[in-house]
Amino acid sequence: MKKELLIFGSGGALGNGVTEIFLTKDYDKIYLFDFKHKEIIQPKVKQIIVNDLSAEENVKKVFNEITPSKDSAFFLFSTVGGFLGGKKTWDTDSKDFDKMINMNLKTNFLIAKYFSLLVRNSHSGSICLTAAFTGLSAEAGKNVYGTSKAALIHMIKTLAEEGTEIKLTANAIAPFIIDTPANREWMPAPVLSGKEEYYENWIKPKEIAEFVNAVFQNYNIITGNIFQLKHRFT
Repeated sequence: MKKELLIFGSGGALGNGVTEIFLTKDYDKIYLFDFKHKEIIQPKVKQIIVNDLSAEENVKKVFNEITPSKDSAFFLFSTVGGFLGGKKTWDTDSKDFDKMINMNLKTNFLIAKYFSLLVRNSHSGSICLTAAFTGLSAEAGKNVYGTSKAALIHMIKTLAEEGTEIKLTANAIAPFIIDTPANREWMPAPVLSGKEEYYENWIKPKEIAEFVNAVFQNYNIITGNIFQLKHRFT
């Protein structure tokens, strides 16, 4: 049985970290999707340019690059999404609501839709999306962000129920905060603290890759889960 992996958002801060780890794992083919790529020269890797994943025609087009097969199990990890916070509900523009729904929910809905069609015509598969702890536990100043991630969580749970018909399992991770340059800028270490010690408790992209890969290794029995990644210790 061949194992083929799709990574959406492979060029971002989280995407680069998880891709580095997944490239060392035993997948026969790896497809990387983003609007730009750092060139990777490996026979098993195919890099595909895609812009605006909230446009259905774009998502459909890139999935046409992949051939279904009854001899292949397909796996998909999506890091696609965006963050917007810092404003109370009454200070939030409706355009910000639309932006978060498009970036966090609509994009992943379309990815899940076309991945499901791929798996339906193949042996089996598993999908893992990137939700957020805020989607499970409300935080002031993050209403539209949390709402979009909460809807994503509902979507993945529904897909897990539907996936039993086509041998598709579906899960999501819900990190509290991931150690990326953007997040370090958003939440800088306090002046009097040790900088690296402050960031020790933040989840690392490479650790996320190892975790998601472990889920994929046992994909036939793991579905419908929202894995909270809140605390880290060394």
